Amino acid sequence: MTVISVRTTPRGRRRSLRAALLAGLLAAAGLAGAGPVAGQAAAAAAAPAPATAGNATGITRSGNTFTVTSSSGAKARVVVARADIFRLWLSPDGRFADDPAGSDLARTTDFGPVQAAVADAGGHYRITTPALNIRVNKSPLKFSVYRADNRTLVWEESRPTSWTANRTTQYLSRGTDEQFYGTGLRLGEWALRGRTVPVAVDNRWRENDNASPAPFYMSTNGYGAMRNTWAPGSYGFHAPAALAHDEKRFDAWYFTGDSLKAVLGGYTDVSGKPFLAPIWGLELGNADCFNASHPDYQGDHDRPRHQTTPDVGGYAADARAADMPSGWFLPNDGYGCGYTEPLKATVDALAAKGFRTGLWTSTGLPRIAEEVAAGSRAVKTDVAWIGGGYKSAFAGVQQAVDGIERNSDARRFVWTVDGWAGTQRNAVVWTGDTHGTWDDMRWHVPAIAGAGLSALNYAAGDIDGIFGGSPQTYVRDLQWKSFTPAFMTMSGWGATHPEPGYRDKQPWRFEEPYRSINRRYLQLKMRLMPYHYTMSRTAHETGVPATRAMVLEYPDDPVARGNLTSGQFMAGDSFLVAPVVSDTAVRDGIYLPAGTWTDYWTGKTYAGPGRLNDHRAPLDTLPLFVRGGAIVPMWPQMNHTGEKPLSVLTYDIHPRGSSSFSLYEDDGLTRAHESGAYARQRVDVSAPASGAGTVTVSVGAPTGSYTGKPASRGYEFTLHVPSPPARVDLDGAQLACHASKAAYDAAATGWFHDPADRGGILWVKAGPKPGAFTVTASGTSVPDAEPVPAASAPIPQADWRLLSADSQETAAEDGAAANAFDGNPATMWHTAWSGSAPAALPHEIAIDLGARHTVDGLGCLPRQDGGPNGRIGRYELHVSDDPANWGPPVATGTFPDTSAAHSAAVPATTGRYVRLKALTEAGGRGPWTSAAELTLTGRPAPPAGR
Repeated sequence: MTVISVRTTPRGRRRSLRAALLAGLLAAAGLAGAGPVAGQAAAAAAAPAPATAGNATGITRSGNTFTVTSSSGAKARVVVARADIFRLWLSPDGRFADDPAGSDLARTTDFGPVQAAVADAGGHYRITTPALNIRVNKSPLKFSVYRADNRTLVWEESRPTSWTANRTTQYLSRGTDEQFYGTGLRLGEWALRGRTVPVAVDNRWRENDNASPAPFYMSTNGYGAMRNTWAPGSYGFHAPAALAHDEKRFDAWYFTGDSLKAVLGGYTDVSGKPFLAPIWGLELGNADCFNASHPDYQGDHDRPRHQTTPDVGGYAADARAADMPSGWFLPNDGYGCGYTEPLKATVDALAAKGFRTGLWTSTGLPRIAEEVAAGSRAVKTDVAWIGGGYKSAFAGVQQAVDGIERNSDARRFVWTVDGWAGTQRNAVVWTGDTHGTWDDMRWHVPAIAGAGLSALNYAAGDIDGIFGGSPQTYVRDLQWKSFTPAFMTMSGWGATHPEPGYRDKQPWRFEEPYRSINRRYLQLKMRLMPYHYTMSRTAHETGVPATRAMVLEYPDDPVARGNLTSGQFMAGDSFLVAPVVSDTAVRDGIYLPAGTWTDYWTGKTYAGPGRLNDHRAPLDTLPLFVRGGAIVPMWPQMNHTGEKPLSVLTYDIHPRGSSSFSLYEDDGLTRAHESGAYARQRVDVSAPASGAGTVTVSVGAPTGSYTGKPASRGYEFTLHVPSPPARVDLDGAQLACHASKAAYDAAATGWFHDPADRGGILWVKAGPKPGAFTVTASGTSVPDAEPVPAASAPIPQADWRLLSADSQETAAEDGAAANAFDGNPATMWHTAWSGSAPAALPHEIAIDLGARHTVDGLGCLPRQDGGPNGRIGRYELHVSDDPANWGPPVATGTFPDTSAAHSAAVPATTGRYVRLKALTEAGGRGPWTSAAELTLTGRPAPPAGR
């Protein structure tokens, strides 16, 4: 997605043109300068104080709509849509006439009859459903929500919602260890406690921006909220949380559940389930201008092999000659490139090589009907058209969807930036114009995993960015993105030959060894296609994405709940992916939750929870682990869907305990699945939890039907077991044991055990089967699991809060105690010294960590301004769950009289609060204490009582 080519235009010129273009678009849309930050500081002094509704004066009911009147004339409505879903709408003028989003965001609001009641409970009105108690506090008017027991708090307003002429803010209390997620495709870490997140379009596409914001968030308290608005906003997840949008109204939908997955289910029940892409959309896509001779093209008119649109056929031929999987092309970029007529000839030429064709545009879709009729099946909406965001971008994406589906029986396949809540039902979102650097890759991992926490099942970033790049960054980026549902390269804008081995962004145009590594991961993506497609169907049915932040699978694991795991993700329910995002051959900090995890490449099995450091990861190896019990369907090797018949289906199984998998299949192309044209096949595995025993694989008959469903097919199994079985039976009849892998490969049925293959593989062929059958391996065993060391890492300072300090200098300098943990080594805590009598030693500082941790290390960075006074000498450290009862110190020691950072081990102690007591000044210079930064290491711990 780029306005002009970089091949003939200097970088500064490119950026200025894009900025000018966007500025014009935003101005035309009336959105220039819009956003939660613009102009606030200047306007604050002159703005009147925010207004509130005052006190509640009454409540009335009409069906399942409850209207609250107030002393100010404002009114609030609670609309109960389902026992676990409701809308809260606050109108300052009491009229409920302003509803700009209408049904665009909340697509489904009628879920049939629901039980609801209202009662006056004295200090509040109580609206009840079978799942919730919604309390309307009377004086002042505030809202809170409890579970059905009327004791378990879900959320509560800490003070009344307030508004000005152009901004409305809700304030929520923040729980002791409450964590927050969401806000769309946020470019960075996904755990948001302690952060302020813009929910606004800016088209900068850098870390901590938002490429496709969504006015949605969810909480570990078991609820989510979607603001029903097109207005930009800002969410501050502090204490209290401040949730604001730039409009004089408050309108939000609330979804509750017993898990984050259930909350995503409720959110997508209302805003729409993620669309189900055509199966070729999960293959690698490539975008470029192949019509560079067009006079309006804003790039190099002399690009070789890119003179007219049919030149794309040469690249397609290159891909197939290189035996490189890839599935679709977008052979124009819209920035004056256009395409050579007739389009159909290009579509047919690409189809002959197994490629689908789409188009991308910066000017709208005036010819979408005839383009789809010619065979185009994908649309990429670019920023020069939809870069104003909000409703205009949303409408543009809908136009693309309608263009495909009203003119063919094909499914929607649209790529966009500047999405909003509800975009999950229509489009892939991607991260914008990014760079092929290690640093960009680092924040892409949590960005794409975190997008799923807003139900964006298809989130992507251009492989190796759009600018710059190298063979090494390309390989590493392709590796992990091949475990996400949709991915694409964008060629023609990166540097030419930045180093040996690099040509452009298509994977087959790299030299060795990079080309072979690219091929290896693209081939694996194709073999795993039935698994990935099933995970996307799961997203389509439930709202739970295929690419999952660790917290979705392990919500009760205190490590998985936060950003200590933001550099890894689950690909579906079976694979743990830990991308390498720096120039290294080892990977540190891989967190394996409770359970068993098998290294995909070596077969070594670990028992979590714990953190792996120094994990071997040379350039050709993506750290990849398979969860114990995994059942993974695989296709034969092919370069594109349809290249080979699906005559044999392989189930790759890591047996442990009881597990199951439900394979989803349909025609992969049309919308017939919406009418029930699909099939399911359930596979159940029973195995020992550890040690020796029998492994039983029960394969159910496929249920359902679709065009192209095979009447029968062959089945093969690869069971990861270290020891050979005594025998293998198929429906009670013994299968033959083959003496070699070659003999096994040549046979129609039978089994072979290879102890040297990835820790031991039992290969089993069952032959063609039309219905259900069972395979039993008797007298084998499951792999032994090696314990992983318990995880310890720096405890993030974002949630720390100063409890107390016995002394701080605030008169002659800013020596405030909070400077000791502000993340800035240039500031410091210094005890008072400017008065006539400085406070005497010892000195102490007490800190609330924001949640319980098991603390095992202390760090102290002395003042860094050149002054030695106040360096801590002898110290005591206390860790406690009760700041009124510190107990004896858990660690004591003495730091040297130097300016270097000091560290000390601490006996692992769990608590929420720490107190550091400085007993002496390291150099004996006076009764002072100072510190630039105090740090702690450890690991999150469950709340007290769990």
